[in-house]
Amino acid sequence: MIDLALLRDHPEIVRRSQAARGHDQLSVDVAVEADRSRRAALAAFEELRAEQNAFGKQVAKAPKDEKAALVAQAKDLSDRVKQAQQAAHEAADAASAALAKIENVVIDGVPAGGEADFVELRRVGEVPAFDFEPRDHLELGEILGAIDMERGAKVSGARFYFLRGIGARLEIALMNLALDKALQNDFIPLITPTLVRPEIMQGTGFLGEHADEVYHLDKDDDLYLVGTSEVALAGYHKDEIVDLSDGALRYAGWSTCYRREAGSYGKDTRGIIRVHQFNKLEMFVYTTPEDAEAEHLRLVALQEEMLTSLGLAYRVIDVAAGDLGSSAARKYDIEAWVPTQSAFRELTSTSNCTTFQARRLDIRHRPEAVDGQTAKTQHVATLNGTLATTRWIVALLETHQQPDGSVRVPEVLRPYLGGLEVLEPQA
Repeated sequence: MIDLALLRDHPEIVRRSQAARGHDQLSVDVAVEADRSRRAALAAFEELRAEQNAFGKQVAKAPKDEKAALVAQAKDLSDRVKQAQQAAHEAADAASAALAKIENVVIDGVPAGGEADFVELRRVGEVPAFDFEPRDHLELGEILGAIDMERGAKVSGARFYFLRGIGARLEIALMNLALDKALQNDFIPLITPTLVRPEIMQGTGFLGEHADEVYHLDKDDDLYLVGTSEVALAGYHKDEIVDLSDGALRYAGWSTCYRREAGSYGKDTRGIIRVHQFNKLEMFVYTTPEDAEAEHLRLVALQEEMLTSLGLAYRVIDVAAGDLGSSAARKYDIEAWVPTQSAFRELTSTSNCTTFQARRLDIRHRPEAVDGQTAKTQHVATLNGTLATTRWIVALLETHQQPDGSVRVPEVLRPYLGGLEVLEPQA
């Protein structure tokens, strides 16, 4: 959730953010009033409870002939305390519901608007040109014996697939390349759970307006399948005070991810661009709010190093406020060129969630002492970003294809494929 002090003292900042996201600013006024009502109801309850405690001591000391009348008064006061407590609970629930509709306050400079209103920051690499008719990634994958959509659909339904042979090896090679990159940059590797509790999913902001994207195991389990290891990584330090005295905590989470792709009917139905299950190596960082923006740029730089090393042409965009998730205050996407679509398609995202997730999950750190005085704990900032995922195979196959359907292996990947330089068509 957002900083309540900011909401109370500077509601105009929150209104501007909601407007930039394309949301009704009235929700801010509703939240401000709900917060005020909650505090007033809580104060009334605490005042009555204090009165009750004091009256109880008076009853205990009273003479026997006065106690009967005082006990009757005590019962009346007790009833009032119960009513005030119920009112405080109801006000707290109303405030929580109102605050849940306020998304993270966007960082100054984030473009306003929706999906089409992003700002392109730069383009890197040369868009590949072919002197033959290029094949798309699925045709190449079938020629190479690397992708089997037909059996994926037979076993699990639409938007499922098998990676087989060199396809399976290629994904593992990508993940290991990314893991080595993470290790070289002080990330601790984690293989994360892919099922999480509701409070973890809620805490990371994935049960808002996009909750229909999430698979839910209800009935006896009440667990959610994650769409990114960001969820488990954010929950890793829930209810903890972390030590940032030596710098940021950086994790690299390797997991399978699941997305329902609700609302995408008819979009990207061919191949493995938009699927229900994929693998991903996700960077996740806990740092101080003051260092969050610098850390964000660091994550983008690592993503760019990966894509450049793989010989992919790409662009970096500053995502518009209306296309951010509820937790992100700023997000940069990197989109690689997909030749047969003559378009850039997203391969990575990296988001600065400031303290939004940490407030929900109560993850704090203790700043350095000042003048010998121990500092109060503060909520950390959290950031996340993709370092490799299954979709990268799309751009790799199409970019490095050759006329006979073979595909050149980028030099950086060859050590992870036993020195293989070319992926050859299968008989």
